[in-house]
Amino acid sequence: MELIEWNEQRQRVFLDRYAKKDDNNDPVEKGPEEMWARVASAMAETPKESQLFYEILDKFQFVPGGRILAGDRTLYNCFVLGFKPGGTGADSRGSIMSVIAKLIEITARGGGGGINWSALRPRDASIRGVNGKSSGSIAWMRGADSLEDAIIQGGTRTAALMFMLDDWHPDIVEFTQTMSRFERANFSINISRKFMEAVEKDEDWPLFFPDTDSPFYDHEWDGNLQSWRDKQLPVIPWSLVKAKDLWKAIAESAYMIGSPGIAFMDRCNEWSNTHYLQKLSCFNPCGEQPLPVDGSCNLGAINLLAFMNGGRFLWDRLRMVIKFAVRFLDRVIDVSEDIDPDIGDLQRLTRRIGLGTMGLADIFILMGMQYGSDKSIAFIHTLYSFIRDVAYEASIDLAKEKGPAPGFELDQILESKFIRVLPEEIIRGINSYGLRNLTLLTQAPTGTTSILAGASSGIEPIFSRGYTRTDASGCSTVRHPLADDQNMVTAKDLTAEEHIKVQAAIQTYMDASISKTINLPKECSIDDISDAYKLAYDLGCKGITVYRASSLDDVLCETCNL
Repeated sequence: MELIEWNEQRQRVFLDRYAKKDDNNDPVEKGPEEMWARVASAMAETPKESQLFYEILDKFQFVPGGRILAGDRTLYNCFVLGFKPGGTGADSRGSIMSVIAKLIEITARGGGGGINWSALRPRDASIRGVNGKSSGSIAWMRGADSLEDAIIQGGTRTAALMFMLDDWHPDIVEFTQTMSRFERANFSINISRKFMEAVEKDEDWPLFFPDTDSPFYDHEWDGNLQSWRDKQLPVIPWSLVKAKDLWKAIAESAYMIGSPGIAFMDRCNEWSNTHYLQKLSCFNPCGEQPLPVDGSCNLGAINLLAFMNGGRFLWDRLRMVIKFAVRFLDRVIDVSEDIDPDIGDLQRLTRRIGLGTMGLADIFILMGMQYGSDKSIAFIHTLYSFIRDVAYEASIDLAKEKGPAPGFELDQILESKFIRVLPEEIIRGINSYGLRNLTLLTQAPTGTTSILAGASSGIEPIFSRGYTRTDASGCSTVRHPLADDQNMVTAKDLTAEEHIKVQAAIQTYMDASISKTINLPKECSIDDISDAYKLAYDLGCKGITVYRASSLDDVLCETCNL
């Protein structure tokens, strides 16, 4: 196996993923500077703005999402799709195949897709008109997963998917007991507050589904159970399970195969700035954005490592880069080609962006802090409150200059739990000018873009001092440049509590969500996984994914002899 240098790996990623190609698929850009010039020019309205964008891209201070760097027609990384009612119902064959066809188109053009399948009737439910029974939501998931396995994203990589099911759906038991992963999809369960209370009280948990014989079913049912119940439309009890038994089955599956993850979608909706416009129904494939049907991810990351200078953090420079990063991502909305009219219209309504970070673990090392320590948590609160406040200031400035997002409604936005905890000065600005972007902050995994920037990924700890990576560009072994620093801790050195405390602290300042993996040792127990899920809920996380070592094949493998 080939041993390569850190910078050589970065160059490989650049040439494979992001350099502009000619008709023979050979790179015509030889280095990142050419890419920055191309991207800055494409996003800018004026030559002056192009120069400003180039300055924040320079030295990877701000790193846009992969689709933006690649310069595809659609510049969004991920999308959430869903089933819509009509004359033949949200879960008709035509409706289902329409969603799957849209998912395949998204994949072929380089994007990832998430679907909440709860609109589909459960296995063995009756189907009017054919005197038959439904194959259930999971059968359709496996069919979509198989089709997606044949698609190469943007000509370079295989599909990235998220499949979700709500905790009330009768197929949820099968969903947690299949003990086999999908080929291309991560899968997660939307866990409600009521379910968590039932687990705590050791109560029965009812599974049910709308009455498919109801005259309202074909025209009203879209998978939104709360809306269905608010209209006092009929549901049919399906079965009772013990809440604790279902909870244990979820933990057992995560122990065996690393899935399902858990999404606390009640919390996502309660803290959403767009609570009055849309219901968030599903996460994107990596879990950093809870989105409504036809929602999309417009992503970019501040490279925190670029703001270190001799152990000192450059706060003024960070402020400037955040402000222009918000402007940059806002421009993406105007420049990107619509992959679908409904998706484009919804994005222009809310002007959702997702600014996050990379390099957090690196700066902890350079600042002499151990990841997950009390000192690091204190710094997280200082750093991410700063990022939140400056990003919101930038969106207010854009609203003053260009007008707020079309979906902005002052009285409604001020009811958002997230807005209500902002500093008074920012709330006054929103009162005066509005917000250009109704959602601003998210924490994506920044996988290959962080390699490109030479930074640790997202908010994750360093995976290992040396590792072997397998991806589209081949298999290579790399040693981290800070491997010998005494302040380095790796993912396996941390307790689940330390992982989750970092995630929870950062979640405080993110109006969307966070992609983060809670690494657990091979020797951990099912109870350890259950405890991690519960701690994430108690500390205010919007979702959690755990990974027990060796529970599935790895993209990254630790190399001990480097």
